[in-house]
Amino acid sequence: MRALVYKGASASPVIALEDRPQPTLQLPTDCIVKMHRTTICGTDLHILHGNVPTCPPGRVLGHEGIGYVEEAGEGVKRFKKGDKVLISCITSCATCIPSRKGMSSHCKTGGWTLGHTNDGTQPEYVRIPHADSSLHPAPKAPEGDKDGKGLVTLSDILPTGLECGVLNGKVQPGCTVAIVGAGPVGLAALMTAQLYSPRTIVMIDRDESRLEVAKKMGATHTVVAGGDDVQKKAMALTDDGEGFDTVIEAVGYPATFELCQDLVAVGGTIANVGVHGSKVDLHLEKLWGHNITITTRLVDAAATPMLLKLYEARKLQTSSLVTHDFAFGDMVKAYDVFGKAAEHGALKLNIEM
Repeated sequence: MRALVYKGASASPVIALEDRPQPTLQLPTDCIVKMHRTTICGTDLHILHGNVPTCPPGRVLGHEGIGYVEEAGEGVKRFKKGDKVLISCITSCATCIPSRKGMSSHCKTGGWTLGHTNDGTQPEYVRIPHADSSLHPAPKAPEGDKDGKGLVTLSDILPTGLECGVLNGKVQPGCTVAIVGAGPVGLAALMTAQLYSPRTIVMIDRDESRLEVAKKMGATHTVVAGGDDVQKKAMALTDDGEGFDTVIEAVGYPATFELCQDLVAVGGTIANVGVHGSKVDLHLEKLWGHNITITTRLVDAAATPMLLKLYEARKLQTSSLVTHDFAFGDMVKAYDVFGKAAEHGALKLNIEM
């Protein structure tokens, strides 16, 4: 089979399509899934940039996708050959202590393994450990997403935006929210924040085209980043310039996390979602007495069943997040486009096998 392989952060090119052996069942609880659609995540780019040293060269990348069960282990109870499934970015045994606490990302034999410590979802076939609790039956695509492209966003970015941003950020009716970063995860946070009826959602980004998308998706205001007056412009949109109840960091750079510290109101919450590859300064000399909360989290995908119901009921317009289509044979080109997202107006990519 063909697979998209990470060659190492110092290699040139750092990825390549290669021939690999088709995976086989290793445990009775495994499934082999024939991939139908996959996509690329910002975390994949972090791997290419050397920010995830736990991902070794030679790894097949990817942790999102939709496919069909090719083979199910004898211990798999929920799925059989031919079933269409959504692959969760998080695998979970559902029985260890972290999993039973709702922290599947820290599962003792799972977590973020796909495209990280195990081969992921950017080959033609993938082995899914703990299949019963790591796959979801794929719902019928609703009107508005008839080709089903938007479903792939429920593998990762929708549960990430909701769990790590909205829920950790304590978004609630009538509150004010600032989201720093209007990439796919930031827009997913925007989409799911509206489920909790905040009165103000301000999106901040350098890319004006992404801010236009944010407006169409429900942002009440947008602010173009890059100048010295970003904080001033954003704070002017809050009550008496006092700051935001929730600030969601959806980029992963030191400068964006510092901006979040400048925007949070007394008693507010900074919810970090971005993957940080370098140290960030925490300005406790300013914030020590402000009663703020700073949260960090890996997505646990506990919200995926609920999000699937909302998707099927047409409450989530996920297809608006998919901007480009590629054939699997063009994976290297797709990475180039995704890596130059501002130049190409790219959000999520639909890559079909």
